[in-house]
Parts: sequence; C-alpha cells; structure tokens
Amino acid sequence: MTTAIPTSHTAVTVPEVMAALKYSRSKVYDLIRSGVLPSYTEGRARRIPLDALRTYMNDRLEEAA
Repeated sequence: MTTAIPTSHTAVTVPEVMAALKYSRSKVYDLIRSGVLPSYTEGRARRIPLDALRTYMNDRLEEAA
C-alpha cells in the first residue's frame, strides 16, 4: 500500500488517511467523531474531503512550529 495521498481524488477513504498519517483506524475515527477531521458518508462508505485532510495536516504543522 502506498502512503501518498491521491491527488486525483476529491475525497479519500479512512484506510488512505491511515496510510498517509501513519495513524490507527481508531485514531482516525476519533478525529472524525470529534469533528477535527470532517467527513461524510455515501451509503456505507466514509469519505474525508482532501481539503479537510490537508487543513488538518497544515494545522498540525503550525502547532509544531
């Protein structure tokens, strides 16, 4: 599995977020439940908008600086 975030998508799956951030499934779902990482469902599929993931990553970088 690759760790790069797909750039051709407008939304990514939970496993793609897990791979990109090196987070566990439960950590990703904790972020979703808390509203830190916005998401939506389409049927049974959970999707995270790519812009939301980039915002989350940029916020973490700013906090670390």
